[in-house]
Amino acid sequence: MAVYKVTVATGDVAEAGTKNSISITLVGSRGESPQTTVSFLFLPGQEKRLSVACGQDLGPIVLIRLHKRRSFLEDGWFCKDVRVTAPDGTLYRFPCNQWLEGVTTVEVREGSGKKLVDDELQILKEHRRRELAARQEAFRWKNYAQGWPRCLNVDSVKELDSNIHFSCVRATNFTGFLILQGASHFLTGFLLRNTSWDSLDEMRTIFSRTQGRDIGGCPPLPLKAS
Repeated sequence: MAVYKVTVATGDVAEAGTKNSISITLVGSRGESPQTTVSFLFLPGQEKRLSVACGQDLGPIVLIRLHKRRSFLEDGWFCKDVRVTAPDGTLYRFPCNQWLEGVTTVEVREGSGKKLVDDELQILKEHRRRELAARQEAFRWKNYAQGWPRCLNVDSVKELDSNIHFSCVRATNFTGFLILQGASHFLTGFLLRNTSWDSLDEMRTIFSRTQGRDIGGCPPLPLKAS
């Protein structure tokens, strides 16, 4: 008997939790574990810990399978990562960072960043092949107009896979945050000042803080006297 300690983490983004059933299968070089229920309720930012008992040692854990099943209503779930501790104390990390929606099973590789030539096991080669096929299906191209570069074959970002849509939204929010932060510093140093500027060097100090550090790390622009 081999017992594996598993920690499943939900992302801390809005609506990341779920009331659907989540279960897990561990896949090692020498076999697979039984499908084991993790939980029927996840809250954003929450971690669930469980033990997965197997009849034999599975060898190095190379994949995990996350299974999502509806309980009553569909409720998407955002998985941050999964950590598996083997009986010998070896820790395996599986970064996920994706949404699971509907009745689905998602396979996640161990996060060691291997190349194609490093995939010695047939199960890893098959996983890479399926992943490539899924991406080719998700990202189809079309000609927008004669002479124009090709673009994605969708009419709206909302038509993309939920994980791609999520990334676009996060990127937009991050850009908006930077603009707001930079504007806040600018207003603090410029509009709320009760006295006159002492010199151009003092003005450069305020503007360089805004332009150099708060917005993208760009070097400050020189100010010229009128």
